[in-house]
Amino acid sequence: MKRRKLPLGIQNFREIRTGDYYYVDKTALALKLINEGKSYFLSRPRRFGKSLFLDTLKEMFEGNEPLFQGLFAYDQWDWSVKYPVLRFTFSGGHYAQQGEADKVLSEQLHVLEQAYGVPTIYETFSGRFKALITQAEKCSGQSVVVLIDEYDKPILDALQDSELARNNRDLLRGFYGTIKDHDAHIKFTFLTGVSKFSQVSLFSGLNNLFDITLDAEYSSLCGYTDDDIDTVFAPELAGLDREQIKAWYNGYNWLGEHVYNPYDVLNLFKKRTFQNYWFATGTPTFLIDLLFKRHVPSLALDSMHSSSSMLSSFDVDDMTTEALLFQTGYLTIKGQRQVGGQIYYTLGYPNQEVYQSLNELLLNTFTQNKSAQSDQSIRLYDLLMSNDFDGLKTLFHSFFASIPHHWYTSNNIQSFEGFYSSVFYSYFAALGLDVIVEDCTNHGRLDMTLKFNQQVYLFEFKVVELAPNGKALQQIKDKQYADKYRGLNQPIHLIGVEFSKEDRNIVTFEVEQR
Repeated sequence: MKRRKLPLGIQNFREIRTGDYYYVDKTALALKLINEGKSYFLSRPRRFGKSLFLDTLKEMFEGNEPLFQGLFAYDQWDWSVKYPVLRFTFSGGHYAQQGEADKVLSEQLHVLEQAYGVPTIYETFSGRFKALITQAEKCSGQSVVVLIDEYDKPILDALQDSELARNNRDLLRGFYGTIKDHDAHIKFTFLTGVSKFSQVSLFSGLNNLFDITLDAEYSSLCGYTDDDIDTVFAPELAGLDREQIKAWYNGYNWLGEHVYNPYDVLNLFKKRTFQNYWFATGTPTFLIDLLFKRHVPSLALDSMHSSSSMLSSFDVDDMTTEALLFQTGYLTIKGQRQVGGQIYYTLGYPNQEVYQSLNELLLNTFTQNKSAQSDQSIRLYDLLMSNDFDGLKTLFHSFFASIPHHWYTSNNIQSFEGFYSSVFYSYFAALGLDVIVEDCTNHGRLDMTLKFNQQVYLFEFKVVELAPNGKALQQIKDKQYADKYRGLNQPIHLIGVEFSKEDRNIVTFEVEQR
């Protein structure tokens, strides 16, 4: 196979198909959607190819046959029928200012009104939309296709201003409700976004949408599969470790086949180095602030639990931590279990990129000094390589001393323990090291296990009210946590760490080797 151009940042189907770019064929899934239903909704994180898929649908419905030559849909579609497509996108604007959403929507309606000869005589957006649907059907003799990209961005951009977010939500609710009112004139509807807002809050007037977000049949609708990497992108794999590609960028799961984020993969093939390409494009500040505000320990992020209803109950005034992290792509589904009439999901990091980068960002937020954080991380790695435990104690003591007290104000001793152990965990995780939290053994659960440099490090954390008492190390020995790892025939280090609630720092750092 010959090498082609990498479609980095290109969301235009026509440009990809006529410009000798790689293209992963999604037209079989497009046909399945069209043949089996009429109105759909899909939630996926940013930069997963939602816009490109909508553009593929647009070109199909408009009957642009030459663009599909060689693709699955080419001999499965009636190219003689051309449908009018009304496509709206909110991806380009920034909606943190009052009136911006109104302006962007009005501009797009005006362009379509000009194209179909509809006079702008209605005062409401819903009125203009109704007139547009009716006229487009009349002009073409075919029912209308409605495609809406990033339907929720006007709300997400304004989340730090709850009043504006609610105003934008109400604006969109009235506009989207028009689709249901004119269902008889519509051939097909597809809405995409990052978040899945609850039916009551945004889609109360559009209750005929079929949500395929967690439909196993459409799990690979956006993103690349392992097979795509090994076939379509086979010419790009030379010189890259295939298993490392999988560990770094695969792992996103919507109850079907795991997929890669296309933005990561394309950047890797272009730059030939493993970096946090997707994560670096814009992790929302409010997300990190929310984790701190709600006292969510970082060591809990890789094993959170959520019901199916919780993942769907997202609104301006009711954003559960689990739903927010899942919908934005920082956690994915690791497992599921039916309990009575409810499905529960186990959520965790999708891959190395998110695991490492999110913890590094959390640490940077603590220190508020990225240069210092980089120096400390390098020193941590070097100290581990030499098993300098005195140096480790000094390093962590200095780090805790640098954290302002206002970052953590809870008086709950269990919350203190979670906070301090989370800092330890994030330090190791930010380096991408192999860390297990709540490590299950035959004798109980160990707080944290680190496997590094052909050695095993077992950590137990305790918060003490007054003087140190050595109970952290003693618990590791009493519970015989080391037994689980003796078969590895590697050095095992037992490390008991005690924090003073009053001093807000380490008071005991005891180490024994087994």
